Amino acid sequence: MTLNKLVGSAAEAVADVFDGASLAVGGFGLAGIPWFLIEALLQQGAGDLTIVSNNCGVDGAGLGRLLEAHRISRVIASYVGENKEFARQYLAGELTVELTPQGTLAERLRAGGSGIGAFFTPTGVGTAVADGGLPWRHYPDGSVELASPPKEVRDFGGRQMVLEEAIVTDYALIRAAVADKAGNCRFHAAARNFNPPAAMAGRITAVEAERVVEVGQLHPDDVHLPGIFVQRVVALTPEQAARKDIEKRTTRQAQAP
Repeated sequence: MTLNKLVGSAAEAVADVFDGASLAVGGFGLAGIPWFLIEALLQQGAGDLTIVSNNCGVDGAGLGRLLEAHRISRVIASYVGENKEFARQYLAGELTVELTPQGTLAERLRAGGSGIGAFFTPTGVGTAVADGGLPWRHYPDGSVELASPPKEVRDFGGRQMVLEEAIVTDYALIRAAVADKAGNCRFHAAARNFNPPAAMAGRITAVEAERVVEVGQLHPDDVHLPGIFVQRVVALTPEQAARKDIEKRTTRQAQAP
């Protein structure tokens, strides 16, 4: 019997997300983000969410919409630019922010999905990442309410390395170019970014797919994410699949021939 993980809608895919849940979300900037799963979560109403993602969208788009609705209480990310509301909430003491080096964040997610509890890395040694003191949360007056703790540092082969804990989340939301009904996924170019490790970290992973095919139609070499990591597949309409916004559009006048 062939597995069929298709669900009827993005709303159905996120219907059981609860208040206080943690979610790993794919994407880099706005490239490869699960637009419609995020919008369905916004409509669903769950709050006090912990979001693990490279960044938290931009003002008015992506995860930025959940942020503007005050539905996110904590963010674990590596980049928080392009979002004025994010900065305002963080500096006003409304949001807890754990900044993590980008490669470390990717590996923490991948490790969580691989059953690895923690790992040592040289990234961050000799900085506040390892020594502690990064401001995670502020008081409304701007003083630091909560700072990052120091982490274990050990020597391996004459090189100092810091211990980083893996991340496992209650849910993961990702977007794929193609998925089969068993949840095997292929991503397109740069939209691959954080989607595979985010999917691996989620106990329940939902993918919105621009195209859904039958099991067996994806060549094994084209599978970037095995279906074992996916529990729910949402098929997008052609109109939805075409939605691929960017943060900024920069143009210049064409030069005369």
